[in-house]
Amino acid sequence: MDASELQPITQFLGQLTPFDSLSEQTLERCCRALTVGYYSRSSVYVPLDEEHPQLYIVRSGAFEVRGEDGDLIDRLGDGDFFGFPSLLSGEKVSNRVQILEDGLVYHLDPETFNQLRSESREFDRFFNRAFAKRLRHQGRFKAKELGSTNRVSSLMSKQPLCLDINASVSDAARLMRDNRVSSVLIIDNQKLAGILTDRDLRNRVLAESLDGSLPVHQAMTVTPTTLSANALVFEAMLLMSQHNIHHLPIMDEGHPIGVITSTDILRGQSSQPLLLIGEIERQHDLESLIHVSKQIPLLLQNLISADARAEEIGRVLTSVTDALTRRLIVLNQQILGKAPMPFCWLAFGSQGRQDQAACSDQDNGLLLAHEMDEHAQGYFEALTKAVCAGLDRCGYVYCPGDIMAQNPKWRMTLAQWQQKFANWVEHPEPKALMHASIFFDMRCVYGPSSLFEGLQSQVLESTKDNDIFLAGMAGNALQVSPPLGFFKKFVLERDGQEVKGIDLKHKGSALINDIARVYALSAGISEVNTAKRIRLLMEQNIINRKDALNLADAHEFIAHMRLSNQGYQYTHNQPLTNYLMPQQLSSLVRHQLRDAFKVVHDAQAGLKLKFTRSF
Repeated sequence: MDASELQPITQFLGQLTPFDSLSEQTLERCCRALTVGYYSRSSVYVPLDEEHPQLYIVRSGAFEVRGEDGDLIDRLGDGDFFGFPSLLSGEKVSNRVQILEDGLVYHLDPETFNQLRSESREFDRFFNRAFAKRLRHQGRFKAKELGSTNRVSSLMSKQPLCLDINASVSDAARLMRDNRVSSVLIIDNQKLAGILTDRDLRNRVLAESLDGSLPVHQAMTVTPTTLSANALVFEAMLLMSQHNIHHLPIMDEGHPIGVITSTDILRGQSSQPLLLIGEIERQHDLESLIHVSKQIPLLLQNLISADARAEEIGRVLTSVTDALTRRLIVLNQQILGKAPMPFCWLAFGSQGRQDQAACSDQDNGLLLAHEMDEHAQGYFEALTKAVCAGLDRCGYVYCPGDIMAQNPKWRMTLAQWQQKFANWVEHPEPKALMHASIFFDMRCVYGPSSLFEGLQSQVLESTKDNDIFLAGMAGNALQVSPPLGFFKKFVLERDGQEVKGIDLKHKGSALINDIARVYALSAGISEVNTAKRIRLLMEQNIINRKDALNLADAHEFIAHMRLSNQGYQYTHNQPLTNYLMPQQLSSLVRHQLRDAFKVVHDAQAGLKLKFTRSF
């Protein structure tokens, strides 16, 4: 390899941790030892030699590392590594590396790799820590007490029984008997039309003395509640509890791929989150709810200790908040009487996005079916004040900006809410939009979904492809930058107590929330959870696959660091904050955190280019 070929390789490796710690002479020797491989996506997997492991350094392209059971272990792009676990452990290669995008990869032989480890303590430490992190990642969901953070696909029955919609009830009953199952999915033109269960046969056929020749579509449950294959077991439990059902069809891209039943879940492991929600629903007064809510910090610690994904922790914690909110509404209605009109309790911000962490405050409002008379005004003032006060006493402090349902300003009819959003969209003043951004992450926690959908559909219709509004939202999203300074150092801030740290929420997670929100509103996407927004943006080719995966990984990593830091603060009796002290981080984690912030920086640049270049 001559000098002209060596120069770009040396330049590339010299910028990568831990190769940047090597001397110039050692780095050149390392680069001369490299071989180059090109991997095409059409090959599906990188051909790994089980008997002769080596270090793979990704120069370009995108890859996924998957375990023997197919579980995702890591996603890799430019400057990432794979193959090192076998080099360090001496065990045969067991993982598979899937090729997502055509890529160029450098290979480093084991002799040179081990020589570099012996010569450089920093080099050796980097890969040992990377190996330890990989082991933790592989064991992430194995905590027995948190079986509910598994995917429904791990418990559901595969290849569900299906029957044509024109079949008879007798046909369905025989099929269920012969296969020893308690339900069958009813299909019409290859689409799910309904589900027939033992309960349906008992209540709609036998109890009504109907004949077995009855068409199955007259006895089935029409448009049943369903769940996606990547949903959590916890979410399945919650849906079954809310709808009083025992069977959930599991869907993938609109097609049924399985069924999960309450029996399947019982055969799995017990769920602390669901037990806590069940306990909340059994309480009959505020004091007992306050007592139960004291278990929430322990639940958070258990989830953090089990190394559950930050996305899943946020959904679990938010489900508990939702349950507390609904129970407070029900208990206060038992005191105040039936509401004078239908209403929706709206959650905004982190509760709306389902990504709550420790020390979350309240952001809520009330959506009313029609104008209030004097009686209704008094009723809803009493209800909202009682619920907000109850949430505050349960640990969800009052919103500093007074964005709460107890504020008359945020108790409005459908027409008034629609007008409020129309004002923000049609007159996108920067200061107004800055305060209004959390309202675009809204979700109905209690009340008729049809009322909420009337508001959300109108909002999305007005924001989709609205260049002026989207430019204003993008401009606000670009006001704050991730905490990266020159020479790859972190920009530190004071946390209010003269302690310098990295603000992981406002300089990390919130920036990704802003980016995903602008793109989602531009495309009319109704989903408000940031991780799900990013997935939908990728599926609809609004953000390219590589950028979307990088952004999703950065979002998960920063949120996970924030939660882990709060777990450390909790166990050391420190105040819970969003500030991370960089001196507590290993060089590996510093490197990964810088990479995550760099992804946010690049995503902001893409946002600016797409939405603000014409203004």
